[in-house]
Amino acid sequence: MVDVLIVGGGINGCGIARDLAGRGWRVLLCEKDDLAAHTSSASTKLIHGGLRYLEYYEFSLVRKALQEREVLLRSAPHIMWPLRFVMPHDPSMRPAWMVRIGLFLYDHLARREVLPGSRGVDLRAHPAGAPLKSVFRRGFVYSDGWVDDARLVVLNAIDARAKGAEVLTRTRCVGAQRDADGWTAVLEGPAGRRTVRARAVVNAAGPWAEAFLRGVAQPARGEALATRHLRLVKGSHIVVPRVFEHDHAYIFQNPDKRIIFAIPYQGDFTLIGTTDIELSGDDPGAARIAQDEVEYLCTQASRYFEKPILPADVAWTYSGVRPLLDDASGDPSAVTRDYMLESNATAAPLLSVWGGKITTFRKLAEDAADEVGRMLGEARPAWTESAFLAGGDLSAWIGAAKRPDEDFERFVAAVQAKHPWLEASLARRLARAYGARISVVLGDARSMQDMGEAVAPGLHERELRYLRDEEWACSGDDVLWRRSKLGLRFTPEQRERVGAWMREQVPPSAQRVREGVACS
Repeated sequence: MVDVLIVGGGINGCGIARDLAGRGWRVLLCEKDDLAAHTSSASTKLIHGGLRYLEYYEFSLVRKALQEREVLLRSAPHIMWPLRFVMPHDPSMRPAWMVRIGLFLYDHLARREVLPGSRGVDLRAHPAGAPLKSVFRRGFVYSDGWVDDARLVVLNAIDARAKGAEVLTRTRCVGAQRDADGWTAVLEGPAGRRTVRARAVVNAAGPWAEAFLRGVAQPARGEALATRHLRLVKGSHIVVPRVFEHDHAYIFQNPDKRIIFAIPYQGDFTLIGTTDIELSGDDPGAARIAQDEVEYLCTQASRYFEKPILPADVAWTYSGVRPLLDDASGDPSAVTRDYMLESNATAAPLLSVWGGKITTFRKLAEDAADEVGRMLGEARPAWTESAFLAGGDLSAWIGAAKRPDEDFERFVAAVQAKHPWLEASLARRLARAYGARISVVLGDARSMQDMGEAVAPGLHERELRYLRDEEWACSGDDVLWRRSKLGLRFTPEQRERVGAWMREQVPPSAQRVREGVACS
C-alpha cells in the first residue's frame, strides 16, 4: 500500500514524487520507458520566463517562470547556469521601442539577484556581432538560464528515492481501478505484473495524460475521467558544429513572427530550435523531425549568420511533443505553456497534470503536492524552494555559496585539487554532470586505472556502473543521449561498444526491479 501512485517519469512526475516524498508520503512512480525519455529531454534546455509570451499577454506565466529562474539556478549550479542572450534588431520584425518595453517588463516582473538586466548593444563592436551579417548593427542583451533537462529529471528522481519513494522505469501502468477507498493499479515491468494499492493517483503522463484517463484508468460507475483535450505540438531542434566562439546565445525573430534560439551546446556545437508543428499520428513517442523542419531552422538561422547553416551541417536532431491544453487557437505558438492541475475527488483522489514548462516544474510540483494533501485531508508544509537538488550542495567542497556560476568554477578547481590524477576535461565533465555526487561516482578511485576500462573515450566502467546502479540507466541510449550527450562525440562503433557493455552488464532481474532500477 502506498499513499500516492504517480504515472509518468518526466520532469513533472519526478518533481511531484520528490516533493511528496519529502513531505513524508509513501510514493511509487512508474514510467513506461526511461526517465526523461520523451518531452523532458527534448526541450530547448532553457530556464527562462519566455520573452515571447509577453506578446500573448501571458504575464502570469512569465512572472511565475521568472520567479523560478534563480531558485533553480541556486538549487543545482552544476547542471544550470546563467546565460546571456543577444537579440539582433530587425526593424522589419518588431520596432525597437516594443523590444525595449518587453525587456523592461522582463527585467522587472520578478526580483533578480543573480541575473543582470538587459541593455542595448552595438553589434559592430560587441563580440556577438562578429558571426552575424553586417546589416545587423544594433541589438539587445538580456539574461536567462540554461539547464541539462534530462539530468534535471534524474536529479529529482534521485532525491525522491532518497526520501523514500520507489521509482520504477520500464514499468507501464496497464490498469487502474478506482473505488471509494483507493486505487488498485496493475503495473507491468521486467519482472512481470505487480498489483499496487494506492490512496491517490497522480496522472503526470505528459503527452499520454489524456490517453491514460480514456484507456487505462477505470472510473467508478457513471463518471467520466477525461474532461479535457490535449493539443500535441511537436518541437524539433538541430545541432550543428559550433557557429560562433563567444559564450552568448542568440534569439532570432522570424518573418512568421516566431522566434528561434541559437545556443552554445556541449562545447563544440550550436543548438538551434525550435519548431511548433501540430503532431500527426497517434503515438507521441514516434515524433521525429521532418526534412522541412530542418530546412526551416537552417533558413531562419541563415537569415542572421554570415555563414549559412545548411542541412548537410546537421550533426544531430531531436524532437519532443508538448502536451498543451487545447484552446482552439489556430496558431500552435499561441497556445499557453502554463500548467493546470485538475482534481477529481468524487471517489479516491485523482490529480491530472496538464501542460507546463520545465522552468516551472518545481512550483507545479509544490502546487500538486499541496492539492494531493488537501484531497487526502493531510496538509503538510512545502519544502523545496530553498532545497538543493541531488549533487547541488557544493558547500563541502567550496564553503558558503556565492553566485551559482562562480560556485561551479570553484567546485571544479576543488575537484581537480582533490583528484589531480583526473584529466582536466574529464574532471570538468564529471563535475558538471554529477556535482557533489562526484564522490559517489569516483568512490575509492585513486588513479585512472581504478576507473576501469575506457569503454569509449573518456567513459569508463566505474562511471557506467554508477549510472546503472544509481541512475536507472539500462541501455546505451540512456547513457549517451539522456544521462549525457556523449553520443555527439562518439563514432557509431564507440556508441555500439557502450550499448554492448550495457546489454552485458544490465540483465533484467526481479532483484533490480525491487531495488527500483527496472530494466528491460
